[in-house]
Amino acid sequence: MNVPTKAERRAANQLAHFQQRQEARAARGPRGLAESWMERARAVAVAREAAAQATGEDPATVWNDLARTVSTWVSRYEE
Repeated sequence: MNVPTKAERRAANQLAHFQQRQEARAARGPRGLAESWMERARAVAVAREAAAQATGEDPATVWNDLARTVSTWVSRYEE
């Protein structure tokens, strides 16, 4: 019998929590979904930052990528 590791259980719990929050926010329409995805993007960036630090990579890379993505969106819609 394969017993999930602590990391696997944590990842599964995080995914389940995200899905529950996304469903609740989806009921509020597109704004709720956008809030859900922004929250998820931040959580992924935090996790990738930690992984980068553990492997000796530059942790700023993930935040810079997220900042560029958001900046592009803002410049598209900002008046």
